[in-house]
Amino acid sequence: MTIRYLRRYPDSTRLNHWFVAMMFVAAALSGLAFFHPSLFFLSGLFGGGPWTRVLHPFMGVAMVLGFAFLFFTVWRDNVLNRVDGEWMKNAPSMLKGDKSKMPPVGKYNAGQKLVFWAFGVSLVLLFLTGFIFWSPWFVGFFPITLRRIAVLVHAFSAIVLILSVITHIYAAIWVKGTMRAMTRGTVTEAWAKLNHPLWHREMTGNDKP
Repeated sequence: MTIRYLRRYPDSTRLNHWFVAMMFVAAALSGLAFFHPSLFFLSGLFGGGPWTRVLHPFMGVAMVLGFAFLFFTVWRDNVLNRVDGEWMKNAPSMLKGDKSKMPPVGKYNAGQKLVFWAFGVSLVLLFLTGFIFWSPWFVGFFPITLRRIAVLVHAFSAIVLILSVITHIYAAIWVKGTMRAMTRGTVTEAWAKLNHPLWHREMTGNDKP
């Protein structure tokens, strides 16, 4: 039997995705080095404490800029709608193995959309707060009270981002066939029909449910 494939992501989107992923790993590890003394050993990956302090904000900015391009490419497909509410209501049953009540979804389901917006919000907060205490370039423009608040918001946003990325990776591994989309840019037609039937109909021009 011949396996048919559907194009899910163009090369530019996949390259962008992996660039953001690499910058996330670098920014997360370098940031964690300063999060708690027990994690300071991670600074060795970047040449020691001083170099880690210098490189971290630049890697963070690169990650945010990379995600900005990705955001404007896919944000329309991630707008929440009425079907997403139904999907979330039945998500507990799906996690138990019962997909019978799940509504048909388009290119992304509600879980993927929520993770996408968690990425977006946390990265904006990280970007804005990071500038407030980026020493020595911008720190002098802000009062110390604001800098302290910025540090707390920065840390909280980083935790949200890390947890969102873990969820993203777990879901990609859990749903068999998903990783192919970001490694080769295509998915099997059977995968699309099973997991994203509305998107499958859109791509194949088949209006039959």
